[in-house]
Amino acid sequence: MKKIIYSLLIIVMSLSVIGCFNNKKIENNSNNEVINSMIITINDKEYNVELEDNDTTKELNKLLPLTITMNELNGNEKYYYLDKSLPSNPTNIKSINKGDIMLFGNDCLVIFYKSFETPYQYTKIGHINNLEDLDNNNIKVTIKGD
Repeated sequence: MKKIIYSLLIIVMSLSVIGCFNNKKIENNSNNEVINSMIITINDKEYNVELEDNDTTKELNKLLPLTITMNELNGNEKYYYLDKSLPSNPTNIKSINKGDIMLFGNDCLVIFYKSFETPYQYTKIGHINNLEDLDNNNIKVTIKGD
């Protein structure tokens, strides 16, 4: 009987430890649902976004769903000024990768569609894998939780 009790305790403790390591998820405060990704639609094509675990992303999640028109800038990025400031922790990124989603300042959402070096500071929000090249026109973007 002691072996059965010890075995059950080991299983319960193992599951608890596994749960502690699964912390790279972001709470959706509207219903305490936990997410680590979101869906972004750009010109009618859906992409999955892998999110950073930070306060910026948590606050952005509270604004979802969001449909915006992003403007072209410099032939490598699309930007949109949000109506609300988000918490930011800008760092010198040095290198932008195609598909990066960042916050410039505390209210400018940016999607990069080309890779390049930069001296500017951004707060990381997430990354879109397999992002197609975006042309030099403004784009319609819808962001929703996954």
